[in-house]
Order: sequence, then structure tokens, then C-alpha cells
Amino acid sequence: MKLKNLTALVATTALVAPMAMAADMADEMTIVSWGGAYSKSQLKAYHEPYSEKTGVKIINDESSAEAVAKLRAMNEAGNVTWDVVDVVAADALRLCDEGLAMEIDPEEHLAAAPDGTSAEDDFGDLLVGDCFIPQIVYSTTFGYRTDLVGDNPPTDVCAVFDLETYPGKRALEKRPINNVEWALLCDGVAKEDVYDVLATEEGQEQALAKLDTIKDEVIWWSAGADTPQLLADGEIVMGSTYNGRLFSVIEEQKQPVAMLWDAQVFDLDGWIIPAGLSDERKARALDYIYFATDTQRLADQAKWISYGPARASSAPLVGQHADLGIDMAPHMPTDPENAKNTFLYNYEFWADYRDDIDAKFQAWLAK
Repeated sequence: MKLKNLTALVATTALVAPMAMAADMADEMTIVSWGGAYSKSQLKAYHEPYSEKTGVKIINDESSAEAVAKLRAMNEAGNVTWDVVDVVAADALRLCDEGLAMEIDPEEHLAAAPDGTSAEDDFGDLLVGDCFIPQIVYSTTFGYRTDLVGDNPPTDVCAVFDLETYPGKRALEKRPINNVEWALLCDGVAKEDVYDVLATEEGQEQALAKLDTIKDEVIWWSAGADTPQLLADGEIVMGSTYNGRLFSVIEEQKQPVAMLWDAQVFDLDGWIIPAGLSDERKARALDYIYFATDTQRLADQAKWISYGPARASSAPLVGQHADLGIDMAPHMPTDPENAKNTFLYNYEFWADYRDDIDAKFQAWLAK
């Protein structure tokens, strides 16, 4: 299934699930996410309102980057300690295929839109898996130091491979995803052919060979906060990270950093509920999901971070930043001006090839 009409999601009225009897639900839950500005946006839009309404204590865990491995280990040990987990779509598909996430029925488990539109229709094509509840459309893109590029700011993603024009360190994520796609694009592969090429041994070697040309100038990051900090400290000239992280360093911290939207990679992020929870914990997790993914809550998250809500009915409700008072729509990856040249992440490809290409990439890094 392809992502369609993402530009309609730039930038819906709280419908709260009928509450089960309190005695039938746990009064504490662990919610796993990514940390930083993103977790803050969830805290403000979802966690605090839910705790205020229900009295439930929410424990925040910032282990989403390791979610697949940790859920596999928990399942193997028969001790699942997480209740709701934020993951990217490709990881949700893997977890669902392995029976580590419970299936979700949108009509039963998710709130309808305020005008009565079913959740299934409101989320539309972004319901990409049986276990995945989409939350936001985000992108991975590049930020650069405006004071280190002189009078020639970069305009396309291939600037990251141009060490002559833009000397200095770069930051790239310590995994193949996005890096190999950009490498092929900048090695002459047409956008529509990237995943066909990447499915071959030769294509994978081609991508790594292109990355070899800048390998000595790369600082590899693992946490989304790394690149913004490296940019703020002036340790790199440019680096990849999530657009919401760059929004924070640019608009909130007022650092001399600008966004390079070219070939930004669109992706989905959302919730899964781990399989194997007790009835009480599952009931609480489902209740939280119903609450946190309604129209208004998804729009509210955009008050805190520049990610587009995954429900069509949420888009018209996106307004100003809660603290800065600036219009958030132009800072969304799905804004038409920002989305002139996007690259659509193929979550199905990565669900199939992730483990194999990860192993090859890590072996290349170790050379």
C-alpha cells in the first residue's frame, strides 16, 4: 500500500472511548518512545491529559530505537514490561509478522472523526498494517550550519557528498535506512528505481561505495538529538535527523541552522500494543490508544512539534506552536513548499530486507 495525499495532511474534537470499569484496567502503564522534543510533544498532547482524566501513572521509556530487539527478548523471556510502544511503520510490520504486536480493529479500537467519518476512512492509506496505529507523518532530512556554508547554501541532498564545496564533518544515522537511498540517488539512480536497485547485491554494494567517498568525514549518530547538538556546537557542517528535531534547534534554540528539505524521506510513526499483556494491561493500553489517537489529540501534538498528524480530520485543526506562537503548517514536512522533491520511504521493502542489509552495513562500518 502506498502513501497517498500526504500533502493533505499538513498541518480533529476529542472523542473519548467509553471507559471500562476502572477495576478492569491497570492503574500504571509504561509507554515507550524516542525521547527529546518528540516525547515532550506526546507528554503534552497525550500523557498529561490522559493521566489527568484517569489518574493513571505513565512511566516514560525512551527505548524505541531498540524496540524490535527488546520486544523479541521480552517475548522469549515471557515477561513483557511495556504497554504501548511508539515505532516506525516498518518495525510495526515486522513485529506484527512475528506475533509480537496485537492486531487492531480501527472500527472497534479507534475513535471516529467528529463528523462521524470512520477511523478507517479518516486514517485512510496510512493504516499500513494490521497492528499499527499511525500517529504522525515525519521526515528525515538535513540541517546545515548557515555560517559554515558561506554564500553558497546547499539546495539538494547530494551536497552531503560534495566535500570540495562543503568541507567538514557530516552526521549520518548509524544504520543503512535513508543513507543507502540517498547514496543511490546521488550516484545517478532514478528515484523510481532506487528500491529495485537496492534489492540486488550489486545495488547494495553501489550504495556502500558511494558512502565510502565520505566515510572518513562522517560522525555516526544513534539518537535523534545527536545531530542537533552537533550542529549547535558547530562540530559538523551538515547532518541528517528528524525534521522535528531540526525545527527545535532552529526555531526554539535560535541556532544558525537551516533546513535542507530536498529528498526528505517521508515516513510514518505510530503505536503498537505488545502481544502477551494481561487482560487488565491490554484494556488500559486500548483505552489509552483510543484517547491518544482521536482527531483533536493528533492535532494537539502539532502544537509542540512539526510533524503532520496522520488523520485527515486533524489537519484543519493544526494551529500555532504552544510556546512560540508561530504558525506550524509551514514547518510541516508535508507543506507543499517543503514537499517539492520528497522521497517516499518503502516500509514494505525494509520489513523484508532490514536484517540482511543491517548486517552488511554494520560490517562495512567496521572496516
